[in-house]
Amino acid sequence: MQKNTNLKSYSLKEVEYYKVHGRTEDDMYPLPLFFNGSGVEVNVTGSELWIDLEVDCDVHEPWIWTAINGAFMSRQMLLPGSYSICLFRSMSPEAVKNVKFMRELQAMSEDDSCHILVKGFQTDGFFLPVSDRRYKLEFIGDSITSGEGTYGANEDTDWIAMYMSSSRNYAVMVSDALDADYHLFSQGGWGVLSGWDNNPNSNIPSRYEKLCGLAGGEFNEKLGVSRPYHFEKWKADAIIVNLGTNDASAFNQPAFTDPVTGKTFKQRKNPDGSFNPDDLMRFEQAVIDFLAMIRKHNPDSHIVWTYGMLGYDLTLAITDAINRYQKQSGDENVAFLQLPNTTGETVGAHAHPGVKSHERAAKVLIEYLKPILEA
Repeated sequence: MQKNTNLKSYSLKEVEYYKVHGRTEDDMYPLPLFFNGSGVEVNVTGSELWIDLEVDCDVHEPWIWTAINGAFMSRQMLLPGSYSICLFRSMSPEAVKNVKFMRELQAMSEDDSCHILVKGFQTDGFFLPVSDRRYKLEFIGDSITSGEGTYGANEDTDWIAMYMSSSRNYAVMVSDALDADYHLFSQGGWGVLSGWDNNPNSNIPSRYEKLCGLAGGEFNEKLGVSRPYHFEKWKADAIIVNLGTNDASAFNQPAFTDPVTGKTFKQRKNPDGSFNPDDLMRFEQAVIDFLAMIRKHNPDSHIVWTYGMLGYDLTLAITDAINRYQKQSGDENVAFLQLPNTTGETVGAHAHPGVKSHERAAKVLIEYLKPILEA
């Protein structure tokens, strides 16, 4: 293949028009894509477009997806290194192409080296403005919101990056249907109070107020992941929380012992299999505290707590917590929404919700959110 000799290289600082997706600092160069669903979008003419990247990881290779003119075009693993990827070539040069380059993989709390940096583009065309969508939605969750299981065969059970996605999970389906830009903040295995294994450090609220508190390591720290996030820069019309699944699992797992402090943590069940009331109350208080935190930073957003794609064990506890929060705060702009459970017909890889399950959940959310957003 002969390379187009008319290509011109542009650092991201030289590109007048581009749109940043996902929670990040959009004036950073190179641009870090911290979260699943983060990326860059351009409107560009020309016959060819390449994107210049810097990528690294130790264990979990980041995956990305691309779309042209709103149509899904490709999905691939990125290996460590500095290189360029062709996003399109041999297209009609006069036509304006809308191009998205998006991160599939969640922010990796288990791989401190994992990162994607966008350095710039190469093209023989020119860039045009990219408009915002009508609404802004934020999705907060666990492996379900990270799209785990939306790719791969049902019998695939490896916990690897290949099976996670932002390209076909419920959050993207809802956002596309409602003409909304979106942010995703999710981590597989994490909960409101603790992770699936009773690890109390694996809770989303403890990281929510940072730019990307889910990422660590020296390199990511230099990118500013621990800096406070400026919520006022991107005001969500609605915030969709999908947490509690891993908190429910913790009640069935052994106690967690912190390897540093030696302290143990356990969500307990009674001998008859019911939830220990003290531990259930501890979970409910975590829900209340997180709702208060979300409201503090998002004073005008509608908040809906969703639950149910992998069981309904904590439905009553979550609804009780929401009711208590409303009574304590007077905040009536909060609601609970039950989502359809995953079945044998809708399950995906790693015993997680598959695409059909995400489609069912998206339909319920779209019907719920549309009148609220349009009011």
